[in-house]
Amino acid sequence: MTKRPKAPVAPAARLLAAFLLLAPALFATGPAGAAIWNPKTFTLDNGLQVVVVENDRVPAVTQMIFYRVGAADEAPGKSGLAHYLEHLMFKGTDRFPNGEFSRLVALNGGRENAFTSQDYTGYFQSVAKDRLELILELEADRMTNLVLTDAVARPELDVVIEERRSRIDNNPAALLDERTGAVLYLHHPYGIPITGWMDEIEGLTTEDARAFYRRHYAPDNAVLVITGDVTVDEVRPLVEKYYGAIPARGIAPRQRVREPEPLTERRVEMASPLVRQSEWSRSYLAPNYSAGESGHAYALQVLAQVLGGGATSRLYRRLVVERKLASSAGAYYQPDAIDLSRFSLYASPRDGVSVEEVERAIDEEIAAVLAEGVDPEAVARANARLEAAAVYARDGLQAGARSLGVAVAAGRDIADVEAWPDRIAAVTVGEVDAAARHVLRPKRSVTAVLTPEEPAL
Repeated sequence: MTKRPKAPVAPAARLLAAFLLLAPALFATGPAGAAIWNPKTFTLDNGLQVVVVENDRVPAVTQMIFYRVGAADEAPGKSGLAHYLEHLMFKGTDRFPNGEFSRLVALNGGRENAFTSQDYTGYFQSVAKDRLELILELEADRMTNLVLTDAVARPELDVVIEERRSRIDNNPAALLDERTGAVLYLHHPYGIPITGWMDEIEGLTTEDARAFYRRHYAPDNAVLVITGDVTVDEVRPLVEKYYGAIPARGIAPRQRVREPEPLTERRVEMASPLVRQSEWSRSYLAPNYSAGESGHAYALQVLAQVLGGGATSRLYRRLVVERKLASSAGAYYQPDAIDLSRFSLYASPRDGVSVEEVERAIDEEIAAVLAEGVDPEAVARANARLEAAAVYARDGLQAGARSLGVAVAAGRDIADVEAWPDRIAAVTVGEVDAAARHVLRPKRSVTAVLTPEEPAL
């Protein structure tokens, strides 16, 4: 099984990653007033929330299950535990021993994967529609019957350690991103990497994983999303059959600390002989749908598009096309986190251009936006791009499953997701300007600089 990378990605890829994976409302609907997903929902007696998106474009189905637990829910000193358990979920039960889950999915022509975030852990399979019952049976079985012994858990810990080494410790951009998060969040666990700190990963035990599994993996702490060529009437009896008998555990509500209001501008710099091209980024602590001044969340999505959403965006046009200072430039924003998010800008200098020149140019553009406001035509283009992305996403099965699952797992109402296009369409230029003034303040920021370093002789 090929695992999706959990490590931070290079700045040039972050916008795409955030755009496709971490903004469920982005793909919720199409043009204003026209709901595209039209999900059907029901809840089992044991608390499992079920969302069904009927889509008969291809004779296939996707099952995604989201557990409302992620890296930010780990106990102090146990960083990386949520990700470690994600790996161990493939190690088998008495009915389907180690490796059998993945073998059966592959044997039936399916694909599977899993992912860990700060706020949730997800698992999915995509198969032909007549194999839906199989994947429901497999996933429900490991929700409650996972068998963890040292014989299977200890070797997998070595796999997790090697993943950390290869994807983070040997990747200067990932290391710098990790340190940026640790500085941006002074108190909140979002500052701890999803993969975990190496010394704490090495100390994780089989019993740590078993206790975490027992504490968090239960139907009343999960959201099940089924998308594809099925109806809710076909899905309901199957979900009842395989998940309905699993008892609820009375999961306690999340307990999260609050991030204090930032008071100082911060900076992180790193040089490495592995770096060939310098990179610059700046992350601002930002509100979202659930935390902080949440009324800015929709305007911040538009602002991210205006500043850095493609070749017509302000930063790309000014730095890359007109002034030829950078080879890339953009922005990204994650509105779906449970607690305060990041709003980030990034750029890579062209050959012969210093990081300082690029930073000065970006500072000039930010100052101009704050003083003069955003261009109304740019706001209109941003809205059009967001609505187009929503329409195109409907053709696939996984976009809907992930979009809705993330939203519900984060505590949002499906009606909010379906109302997204109307709310985006209603964003005014004045609201985008207000959001920019609220977030783009030096004291809310961490600037990160990555530069080449000549190897020591």
